[in-house]
Amino acid sequence: VPADLMTALLARDFLAREPGKPVVYDLRSSWVVKEEIARAGGEPVRDRVGHSFIKATMRGNGAVFGGELSGHFYFRDNFVCDSGVIAMVSALNLLSRSEQPLSVLVQDLRRYHATGEVNFHVEDKDAMIAALRERYAEGRQDELDGITVEFGEVGDPSWWWFNVRPSNTEPVLRLNLEASDASLRDERRAELIAILGNPEE
Repeated sequence: VPADLMTALLARDFLAREPGKPVVYDLRSSWVVKEEIARAGGEPVRDRVGHSFIKATMRGNGAVFGGELSGHFYFRDNFVCDSGVIAMVSALNLLSRSEQPLSVLVQDLRRYHATGEVNFHVEDKDAMIAALRERYAEGRQDELDGITVEFGEVGDPSWWWFNVRPSNTEPVLRLNLEASDASLRDERRAELIAILGNPEE
């Protein structure tokens, strides 16, 4: 189960006990995370990638829980620090209260189609992001971390979005893309690869 879907699943459980609380997630995460936090009565707080940003945002917003696509999970009651052990115990507790297996619990969260993170070695990262800004000017853009662009409306067959951001730890640009169906995802992924260059293996 991808870490962003685990964020959505665990957020539902935390918000069942503390409705209305903020939950922080990183901007690479599936749109499902935002939707599920809101559906559970919480406040979705989208943040840039990196533990220092997530922790500061959690503290600033009084968030009960946070999750990153990279598999880091943060807990208010653990001094907003990440813990794989607490994440595992939280998942096991959730399963122990359910009569359904994990595969069924996450089935409704698999409603969009993502590429996963794709890395590109780019000499001039700022220039590439500027080129993407111009190339996709018709989309809804933000620059919280790199550039995120969204097209269409969620639920429409033409809906898709992508984020391209410079790595905090390596000399690469990282692409994450999600779409309403697999064929659109693959089409847009190929389009962006033609711009960004050959992905790293």
